[in-house]
Amino acid sequence: MVKVEDVLQYLQQIAPASLAEDWDNVGALVDCGGDVTSILVALDITEEVVAEAEYQGCQLIVSHHPVIFSPLRQLSRRDVPYRMIKKNISGICMHTNLDAAEGGVNDILCKLFGVADAKPFGGLGRVGRLTRPSGAQQLGLACQETLGAHVKLVDAGRPVSTLAVVGGSGGSLLEAAAAAGADALLTGEASHHAAIDAKRMGLSLVVAGHFATEFPVVAVLADKIARRFNGVRVLGSRRSRDPFTYL
Repeated sequence: MVKVEDVLQYLQQIAPASLAEDWDNVGALVDCGGDVTSILVALDITEEVVAEAEYQGCQLIVSHHPVIFSPLRQLSRRDVPYRMIKKNISGICMHTNLDAAEGGVNDILCKLFGVADAKPFGGLGRVGRLTRPSGAQQLGLACQETLGAHVKLVDAGRPVSTLAVVGGSGGSLLEAAAAAGADALLTGEASHHAAIDAKRMGLSLVVAGHFATEFPVVAVLADKIARRFNGVRVLGSRRSRDPFTYL
């Protein structure tokens, strides 16, 4: 039978823990042991996702964001890790290691938006040549259509032939993107000051939402796990949703 450790070893081949940032927390963060016959893949492990895993009979949740990030000083019934242990559901989390890994979050974005010859930059991101040069507004519209994203942008007013992508919170990599030769940075989150800096630098900035820019990895990861463990039922979460409501 497949164990949590078996799945963890495979996932560490896909995205080694050594690729994670020093501040991150990745790996089997909740390990209840036992056999694994069903796996739920999600972006976040929330109360709703744990309930979904229980309903679907899953013994393991594989997620992108860590279910335990800051050190736990106490544990109560309201905490998600407590609920997982009570339901005998383990959790493996692959965060910045999956961002940086080949075939991970940022390579998926490159594939979705036609970025060719992509190379790493800034530790996590990718930068490469657009197969079809575009502009900031066109990229924003493509994010709306492809990712179902709510987009805001800084349009530098020049064509975008080289695009940098950073799923999630990548606004701090603006200068690194410029140094890598990018005409624009596509990311999930960026601050007000990053937007001002982008305008000053003449670099377009497309901000498409943290959830929207990372969620595509769920289906890809679920497919990889299903192919590796063909006797295990693998589901993509339907309760893993953007925590924001947009007016």
